[in-house]
Amino acid sequence: MAAAEAAGTIPPLSTRLPPDRLELAPLAAEDIRAPGIRQPRNPISRSRIEVVISRSVAGVAVVFSLQALPAMLQQIPLRLPVMGVAMPVALALAVAAVVVASITKVGVRITTGAVAVVYLAALIGWPFLMRDPGAVLDGKPWLWYVCTVATSCAAISFPLGWACAYTFAAPLAYGIVRSLPSGGDADALLASLDAAYATLLGQVLLIMIFMLRQTAGSVDAAQTNALNKYATAVRQHATEVERVQVDSIVHDSVLATFLAAAADGSPKAAQLASGMATDALKRLTDAASTPAVDDSTVSFSELAGLIRLAASRLARPFTIVECSIPRLAVPAHVSDAILAASVQAMANSVQHAWAGLGTPDPERLLTMSANSQGGCTIAISDTGVGFDPALVPSERLGLRISIAERVQSVGGFVTVCSTPGQGTTITIEWPKDGGVNP
Repeated sequence: MAAAEAAGTIPPLSTRLPPDRLELAPLAAEDIRAPGIRQPRNPISRSRIEVVISRSVAGVAVVFSLQALPAMLQQIPLRLPVMGVAMPVALALAVAAVVVASITKVGVRITTGAVAVVYLAALIGWPFLMRDPGAVLDGKPWLWYVCTVATSCAAISFPLGWACAYTFAAPLAYGIVRSLPSGGDADALLASLDAAYATLLGQVLLIMIFMLRQTAGSVDAAQTNALNKYATAVRQHATEVERVQVDSIVHDSVLATFLAAAADGSPKAAQLASGMATDALKRLTDAASTPAVDDSTVSFSELAGLIRLAASRLARPFTIVECSIPRLAVPAHVSDAILAASVQAMANSVQHAWAGLGTPDPERLLTMSANSQGGCTIAISDTGVGFDPALVPSERLGLRISIAERVQSVGGFVTVCSTPGQGTTITIEWPKDGGVNP
């Protein structure tokens, strides 16, 4: 067999191995950290608009509440003892809750709805909670100063129809109270003007909030659609790149096998070449029937098992250190890319790390674990000969294409660290951005 191989009648060892053990390309000795495919950050979004609106209304509520404070203190003696304090305190607590919710981004709709409800209840109960309902109030009720705050809170909290109704109901209720003795006994014209002013201001704020929400929602929808199309295009491109690489490998294997079969000098060599060609053609057929886009997912434990199985089939042993990630699952195309890149890295270590006859075989380590980004990390290292990245010709594209570009196409990146005489470490990182967490 050795003589036949030396004579060129039998393909060398690398062409006799099945594709999952082939050396796909020579090791390119360069450090590569290819950034993954990152989605652009939203310049504007519904969530950000909601934060801006809630904090703006909270600030206005504080200012208007302070503006109402002098009138409220002046009118407390005219109110019934309990309600003269309970009503302002309840409204103040509701406004304070809106401020806290706008800062923490939690419970904004609930707290703003509470302000709107408490204000409307205070407005309706105003005439019935005076010490002397017949006495004419000097000036406006202090609730006037927070009418805009209440209509703004209703615009944030309520659905559009209810918010629109509130911006009419609250000013109308105020206009009625304003015309009563307990509200200052204003004439019909003045009460109507106050109510119309509050209604117009409330409607303007409601329209602004609604338009901002609608615009932000449209931007989010358009951007999400664009990102989905982009992700699909990237996956299809990555799949096509992978298909071309696999087809090239299998084509070269088939061609080399047929040439060996044509030049064989023994029946055993011919039988071996024929078997290799049959296996390569079967793999070619399987690759051609693989769908371009696959939405299925693969658990990390299953991916780790495939990498572990591939390591066991190589000509040199690897020490395997594996940390499970129970909740992590990755898309099938990501799993394929990580598996292929890992096999390529291990095959490179098997072929290139050994210094040659008379030297011990280096130690090889395969580590599979979680990373700080919530994804997974595959590290292949050895204590072999290493290399100097600065001395490798730029045309050596094996590592860049076979490993780094393959991982980059699915959102990951690769780091290669190597020093002559001190071994090599290839680290494949895949972040959580593209992961699926059940």
